[in-house]
Amino acid sequence: MSRLCKTLLVAGAVMFVTTAGEAQWITLKTPGLPRLPDGKPDLKAAAPRMSGRPDLTGVWRFNADPYTNNVTVDLKPDEIHPSVVALYKQRLEDLAKDDPSTFRCLPSGPRQLYAPSSWVRIVETPAMIVMLYEDLIYRQIFMDGRALPKDPNPTWMGYSIGRWDGDTLVVESAGFVDNNWLDNNGHPGTESLRLTERFHRRDFGHIDLQMTIDDPKAYVKPWTVNVPLQAAPDSELIEYVCDENERDLKHLVGK
Repeated sequence: MSRLCKTLLVAGAVMFVTTAGEAQWITLKTPGLPRLPDGKPDLKAAAPRMSGRPDLTGVWRFNADPYTNNVTVDLKPDEIHPSVVALYKQRLEDLAKDDPSTFRCLPSGPRQLYAPSSWVRIVETPAMIVMLYEDLIYRQIFMDGRALPKDPNPTWMGYSIGRWDGDTLVVESAGFVDNNWLDNNGHPGTESLRLTERFHRRDFGHIDLQMTIDDPKAYVKPWTVNVPLQAAPDSELIEYVCDENERDLKHLVGK
């Protein structure tokens, strides 16, 4: 299978998931949304607020290009450790057959936080913010003032704590499994990975997300990617389940 074919297959899968999501309850209009005279959602209306802060609740779509496939696109070659470059090259040559999500039906890991292949529902409460993804992955962002665990049991999605900086939600995450994937082409992260997200809902239909990636064992310095989110009103999530993709591994002979 060529890299082009693999890209087309992935793009087709994403298109299917997106279309499926839009097809749920197609005649139902979400109550309480600001609307234009023609009945369409007014994405430029003022952002809703809860307890004086912006309310991030809703269904959202990410626009992570160009970071979805290469999160290091803004880095210089000498800012990536040689071992990372070698592993990334090997994964490209092997057609990403060790991708934990695509072929092994494991969670996507930290790349899911800013470049998911599906949509996300954010549920905001005073004590916790929950993010639900179509592939049945979830995040818990604790807002109760606790610190990140000092010696965490590594997990695919890590541990997250949040706080408000004015109207911006600041989320810190750590405790990820080693040798995780930071993008769909296989740039790796290590157990030293730490992510800092800044969510700013500028109006009803848009969230500006700044994600700072800090992994000193793999990259020379931290860097920041900007990922806009757009509301998906009058839409609901539909589950996407990885099912037996591992049987296709024998066909990915790679180099």
